[in-house]
Amino acid sequence: MRRITLIATAIFAIFTAATGLAADSKQDKDLFTVREAVWRSWFAGDIQTLEKLVPKDTIAINSGEEKWQNQAEIFQESTQFHASGGKLIRLEFPHTDIQRFGNVAILYSKFVYEIESNGRRSVSSGRAMEVFVLTNDQWTNPGWHTDRED
Repeated sequence: MRRITLIATAIFAIFTAATGLAADSKQDKDLFTVREAVWRSWFAGDIQTLEKLVPKDTIAINSGEEKWQNQAEIFQESTQFHASGGKLIRLEFPHTDIQRFGNVAILYSKFVYEIESNGRRSVSSGRAMEVFVLTNDQWTNPGWHTDRED
Protein backbone atom coordinates (compact mmCIF):
# COMPACT_ATOMS: atom_id res chain seq x y z
CA MET A 1 0.00 0.00 0.00
CA ARG A 2 2.79 2.42 0.90
CA ARG A 3 4.52 1.68 -2.42
CA ILE A 4 1.32 2.46 -4.36
CA THR A 5 1.00 5.76 -2.50
CA LEU A 6 4.61 6.67 -3.31
CA ILE A 7 4.14 5.78 -6.99
CA ALA A 8 0.87 7.73 -7.19
CA THR A 9 2.53 10.74 -5.53
CA ALA A 10 5.49 10.55 -7.92
CA ILE A 11 3.18 10.35 -10.96
CA PHE A 12 1.14 13.30 -9.69
CA ALA A 13 4.31 15.34 -9.11
CA ILE A 14 5.61 14.54 -12.60
CA PHE A 15 2.25 15.41 -14.18
CA THR A 16 2.00 18.66 -12.21
CA ALA A 17 5.55 19.68 -13.11
CA ALA A 18 4.99 18.90 -16.79
CA THR A 19 1.74 20.84 -16.83
CA GLY A 20 3.36 23.77 -15.03
CA LEU A 21 6.20 23.86 -17.54
CA ALA A 22 3.77 23.88 -20.43
CA ALA A 23 1.79 26.72 -18.84
CA ASP A 24 4.95 28.75 -18.23
CA SER A 25 6.13 28.12 -21.80
CA LYS A 26 2.82 29.35 -23.22
CA GLN A 27 2.80 32.34 -20.87
CA ASP A 28 6.40 33.12 -21.82
CA LYS A 29 5.54 32.89 -25.51
CA ASP A 30 2.49 35.15 -25.05
CA LEU A 31 4.54 37.69 -23.05
CA PHE A 32 7.32 37.74 -25.64
CA THR A 33 4.77 38.12 -28.45
CA VAL A 34 3.08 41.09 -26.74
CA ARG A 35 6.40 42.69 -25.78
CA GLU A 36 7.61 42.45 -29.38
CA ALA A 37 4.27 43.81 -30.66
CA VAL A 38 4.58 46.87 -28.38
CA TRP A 39 8.08 47.67 -29.62
CA ARG A 40 7.36 47.00 -33.30
CA SER A 41 4.06 48.92 -33.16
CA TRP A 42 5.82 51.91 -31.62
CA PHE A 43 8.43 52.03 -34.40
CA ALA A 44 5.72 51.52 -37.04
CA GLY A 45 3.49 54.29 -35.69
CA ASP A 46 0.73 51.68 -35.26
CA ILE A 47 -1.36 53.55 -32.68
CA GLN A 48 -4.33 51.19 -33.12
CA THR A 49 -2.28 48.25 -31.83
CA LEU A 50 -0.60 50.35 -29.14
CA GLU A 51 -4.03 51.41 -27.81
CA LYS A 52 -4.79 47.73 -27.12
CA LEU A 53 -1.45 47.00 -25.45
CA VAL A 54 -0.41 50.25 -23.71
CA PRO A 55 -3.16 51.40 -21.30
CA LYS A 56 -4.10 55.00 -20.49
CA ASP A 57 -2.39 54.92 -17.07
CA THR A 58 1.00 53.88 -18.50
CA ILE A 59 4.18 55.42 -17.11
CA ALA A 60 7.40 55.14 -19.12
CA ILE A 61 10.87 56.15 -17.98
CA ASN A 62 13.24 56.35 -20.92
CA SER A 63 16.99 56.75 -20.93
CA GLY A 64 18.18 60.33 -21.14
CA GLU A 65 14.73 61.87 -20.69
CA GLU A 66 14.10 63.91 -17.58
CA LYS A 67 10.30 63.75 -17.83
CA TRP A 68 8.41 60.48 -17.50
CA GLN A 69 5.95 59.79 -20.32
CA ASN A 70 2.27 58.94 -20.30
CA GLN A 71 0.29 57.11 -22.98
CA ALA A 72 -0.47 60.23 -25.05
CA GLU A 73 3.20 61.26 -25.14
CA ILE A 74 4.29 57.73 -26.06
CA PHE A 75 1.80 57.68 -28.94
CA GLN A 76 2.86 61.17 -30.07
CA GLU A 77 6.55 60.20 -30.24
CA SER A 78 5.66 57.02 -32.11
CA THR A 79 3.63 58.96 -34.65
CA GLN A 80 6.41 61.53 -35.10
CA PHE A 81 9.09 58.85 -35.57
CA HIS A 82 7.04 57.08 -38.21
CA ALA A 83 5.90 60.30 -39.95
CA SER A 84 9.52 61.45 -40.27
CA GLY A 85 10.26 58.31 -42.29
CA GLY A 86 11.96 56.43 -39.46
CA LYS A 87 12.03 52.65 -39.92
CA LEU A 88 12.90 49.75 -37.68
CA ILE A 89 15.48 47.53 -39.39
CA ARG A 90 16.30 45.08 -36.61
CA LEU A 91 14.98 44.29 -33.11
CA GLU A 92 16.52 41.72 -30.77
CA PHE A 93 16.20 40.76 -27.13
CA PRO A 94 19.36 38.68 -26.51
CA HIS A 95 18.58 38.05 -22.83
CA THR A 96 15.37 38.18 -20.79
CA ASP A 97 14.52 37.12 -17.24
CA ILE A 98 10.92 37.02 -15.99
CA GLN A 99 9.43 37.48 -12.53
CA ARG A 100 5.76 36.60 -12.03
CA PHE A 101 3.42 37.83 -9.32
CA GLY A 102 -0.06 36.47 -10.06
CA ASN A 103 -1.33 38.31 -13.14
CA VAL A 104 1.70 40.59 -13.22
CA ALA A 105 4.96 39.77 -14.98
CA ILE A 106 8.13 41.84 -15.01
CA LEU A 107 10.56 41.32 -17.87
CA TYR A 108 14.20 42.29 -17.40
CA SER A 109 15.85 42.37 -20.82
CA LYS A 110 18.77 43.43 -22.89
CA PHE A 111 17.72 44.92 -26.22
CA VAL A 112 19.34 45.85 -29.51
CA TYR A 113 17.62 47.69 -32.31
CA GLU A 114 18.70 49.24 -35.57
CA ILE A 115 16.75 52.05 -37.17
CA GLU A 116 16.99 54.04 -40.35
CA SER A 117 16.22 57.73 -40.15
CA ASN A 118 17.00 60.42 -42.74
CA GLY A 119 18.86 57.84 -44.83
CA ARG A 120 21.21 56.92 -41.98
CA ARG A 121 21.24 53.74 -39.94
CA SER A 122 22.01 53.63 -36.24
CA VAL A 123 22.17 50.84 -33.67
CA SER A 124 21.07 51.26 -30.06
CA SER A 125 21.36 48.81 -27.21
CA GLY A 126 20.46 48.82 -23.56
CA ARG A 127 18.39 47.31 -20.81
CA ALA A 128 14.67 47.36 -20.16
CA MET A 129 12.47 46.55 -17.20
CA GLU A 130 8.89 46.15 -18.45
CA VAL A 131 5.71 45.52 -16.48
CA PHE A 132 2.95 43.41 -18.02
CA VAL A 133 -0.52 42.78 -16.57
CA LEU A 134 -2.81 39.94 -17.66
CA THR A 135 -6.47 41.02 -17.78
CA ASN A 136 -9.19 39.04 -19.58
CA ASP A 137 -6.55 36.79 -21.21
CA GLN A 138 -4.72 39.81 -22.72
CA TRP A 139 -1.31 41.05 -21.63
CA THR A 140 -0.90 44.83 -21.50
CA ASN A 141 2.27 46.87 -20.89
CA PRO A 142 1.46 49.68 -18.41
CA GLY A 143 5.02 50.63 -17.55
CA TRP A 144 8.69 50.38 -18.37
CA HIS A 145 12.10 51.80 -17.66
CA THR A 146 14.83 51.68 -20.30
CA ASP A 147 18.45 52.70 -20.31
CA ARG A 148 20.88 52.72 -23.20
CA GLU A 149 24.37 51.31 -23.32
CA ASP A 150 25.54 52.87 -26.59
